[in-house]
Amino acid sequence: MPDTHTLLLFIGAGWLLNLTPGPDVLCIVSHALRGGRRVGVAAALGVVAGCFVHVLGAALGLGVLLAGSALAFGVLKWAGAAYLFWMGARALLQRGGQATPLAGAAVSADLAGAFRRGFTTNVLNPKVVIFFLAFLPQFIAPDAANKTAVFLALGVIFNLGSLPVNLGWAWAAAWMAGHPAVQRRLHWLDRVAGLLFIGFGVKLLMSERAV
Repeated sequence: MPDTHTLLLFIGAGWLLNLTPGPDVLCIVSHALRGGRRVGVAAALGVVAGCFVHVLGAALGLGVLLAGSALAFGVLKWAGAAYLFWMGARALLQRGGQATPLAGAAVSADLAGAFRRGFTTNVLNPKVVIFFLAFLPQFIAPDAANKTAVFLALGVIFNLGSLPVNLGWAWAAAWMAGHPAVQRRLHWLDRVAGLLFIGFGVKLLMSERAV
């Protein structure tokens, strides 16, 4: 494992990277604005779960495959873009009006759906696995005895470190949604979120294999 100074640098860099808005953050914020804190937290947990899939995939060589194979990268890229387009269309077609509290089975279904959409948004983005493949090795010593184990450990640390940031996005958005002025403008916020999702999908389609 890296020394304490390097590890703290790694954690700090991870926090800064997770504060950068992207499809994952938009997914969390849009769910929290529409469904409240619990729904936003469910989306955030889905995003973090997706990151664990990417870390494992990078450690097992999936990242190398995606970085080296235009076909593999292209398939996942188009799937991810299609999903972002679908999320965008879903937000654009969202009915207006204030968010209403749910109860019972409806809450469970809403939480499960938010988790699934957060997970899918992250997993279908091939840039994430390639990011881990490029970022994590910078903090692994060349003479490390078991580089794969260190890679996995750093991936777990990165993802656990991202949890408070992602939860912070959910809580902040839910807090904003509690204001009447925001509630009255949810219709327009849905439209903005829809356009941003579509924009991220276009950006993903234009991306290359290099990080």
